Amino acid sequence: MAKVIEGLFYSESHEYVRVEGNYGFIGITDYAQNALGNVVYVDLPEVDDEVTAGEEFGAVESVKAASDLISPVSGTVVEVNDALDDQPELVNQDAFANWIIKVEMSDKSELDNLMDAKAYAAFCEK
Repeated sequence: MAKVIEGLFYSESHEYVRVEGNYGFIGITDYAQNALGNVVYVDLPEVDDEVTAGEEFGAVESVKAASDLISPVSGTVVEVNDALDDQPELVNQDAFANWIIKVEMSDKSELDNLMDAKAYAAFCEK
């Protein structure tokens, strides 16, 4: 069973958002990194890029496959996790500690469209 953390918001495309004030830390879930296998590259957006809920903001590539990153919320990228440039495998080691982008959210009500930990765990079991 993939690790699911309480207090985060989850999307059906297997991204999570950890909310701190008006900021959302977005990454892929443990389920997603397990499904992908060994991550070899993370395509990151630039700081100040706008992201839109439900739209692509980058990609994760593994030995097995490439997968688009879909933003669960809208806003402006204020930070990217540069460590992933040199060590994309950090996503495999701990997907929740190694977020991909930090976004200043423009509409926190979008969080209402995401799943909580319990709903996401049930979604993953289907």
